[in-house]
Amino acid sequence: MVTSTTPKGFEATLHQRLKQSDTFRTYQEAFRTATGLPLRLVGADPDAWDLDEECVNRSPFCEQLNICESACNACVDTNRRLMREAQVEGPSSCHCFAGLMSTAVPVRMGATTIGYLRTGQVFSRVPTEADFENFLGKMGRKNLPKESEKILRETYFQTVTIEPERYEGMIKLLDSFASQLGQHAESLAIIEEGSEPAAISKARKYIHQHLDSPLPLGNVARVAGLSESHFCRLFKDATGLTLTDYVNRCRVEWAKKELLRPELRVSEIAFQVGYQSLSQFNRSFARIVGASPTQWRSEQLRRAAS
Repeated sequence: MVTSTTPKGFEATLHQRLKQSDTFRTYQEAFRTATGLPLRLVGADPDAWDLDEECVNRSPFCEQLNICESACNACVDTNRRLMREAQVEGPSSCHCFAGLMSTAVPVRMGATTIGYLRTGQVFSRVPTEADFENFLGKMGRKNLPKESEKILRETYFQTVTIEPERYEGMIKLLDSFASQLGQHAESLAIIEEGSEPAAISKARKYIHQHLDSPLPLGNVARVAGLSESHFCRLFKDATGLTLTDYVNRCRVEWAKKELLRPELRVSEIAFQVGYQSLSQFNRSFARIVGASPTQWRSEQLRRAAS
């Protein structure tokens, strides 16, 4: 199994700061009030998606499904696939095995995905008794206690139904807000917080905005307003990585999103994300991911088709 070893500190910290910002909280409350739907800002790693995250924002029906391990696993898998699709396609929606619709809208700063706006857990049409019976069949009705079946029935038919056209309008609003959050992230990225110097935050912003261009140490240090030696020490202390390794990991993360587009050649992607040669890209990708770009793409497309 291929695993990612990308640096989590910068993106994770920025995600938390966005999540706690007045900008997000104000819109979150306004969206809930206007639509009756939950709105979450989840992290950028699809494989780290957790069903227990912010459980207060899930529907009562989803809460009841949480008691069934097989249902939970199916829900987690569906949401991970949804977020991977959103990485490539932008705002994406899907139906889970129970028939509920969920949506993920990526929040990006340059080429970097900071997180996803998540909403949904609604029906796109009024469910019927036949729909519920079909759902019970998938759950394995014989193994379901009568009391649990009763509660599931009640919460199933209490779930909100929203017409597709109206729901699509809500997603367009979220997409617009995601762009605003991305701009807000750029501002937050250069504001000093905690132990990270503002100069390093400024350098990170510059790196993420210029991943497709050469990023020599002298240029990045100059943007940070530091000497090269001082910058190297501060950057390693803040990230645990050298500038070269950090840039390579950011480029590889971007490349992984592009590799999910089967129409693009690997060589095209290599130059698109800032590498000067295909061989350099292949070496960096294999070192960081543990597989060649072609192998990783084949595995991801195979999993998506299964």
